[in-house]
Amino acid sequence: MHSADPPRIQFLVVAKQPVPGKVKTRLCPPCTPEQASGLALAALEDTLDTVSATPAGRRILLLDGQFDAPDGWDVVAQRGDGLGDRLANGFADAARDPGGGKPALLIGMDTPQVTAALLRDLCNRLSDVDAVLGPAVDGGWWALALREPAHGGLLADVPMSRPDTGVRTLEALRCAGLSVAMAPALRDVDTADDLAEVAAQCQPGNRFAQAVRRLELR
Repeated sequence: MHSADPPRIQFLVVAKQPVPGKVKTRLCPPCTPEQASGLALAALEDTLDTVSATPAGRRILLLDGQFDAPDGWDVVAQRGDGLGDRLANGFADAARDPGGGKPALLIGMDTPQVTAALLRDLCNRLSDVDAVLGPAVDGGWWALALREPAHGGLLADVPMSRPDTGVRTLEALRCAGLSVAMAPALRDVDTADDLAEVAAQCQPGNRFAQAVRRLELR
């Protein structure tokens, strides 16, 4: 067992600039490109608000494109050829943190229903394990917390955006000798079928839920 004190942690939010026709294209149809980008923007802003409300040593927006991050955030450009490379490089940047290489928790912008309490729980569990993996309902994952961010390099060899991505990620972590705890599964927003269910799980006042309610889909 490790110390019961929760470690100081770096948050990384992986995001893409909400540009019509460039984000959430699997929502179209029934959404228009403008509606899809509006949903992406709402989800991103909700995610940033939630992470901002969670104690952290550092907050990083790992960004593809341009976006004005809230105060207290560092913006780091994504780099790499594929998603696995970009995630691995994001963890590598966190491992070089000048504050001493704090543990890191990476999430995407597709789970606006996530709460600060859930994120705090993931952080706290790093006191006892090397990694915490949050599976997604579609077979991927929505969160990965690592006590040693350098272990994020394992993601470069994991096929992403597949039904077995979560299983393959868990396998890579365990094969590297890491102890892994599992977080609750969440549904992320990929297709129109996800919209109502994710919106129903959001907190009151959530931008994403409001944006879904404003839609007039045919």
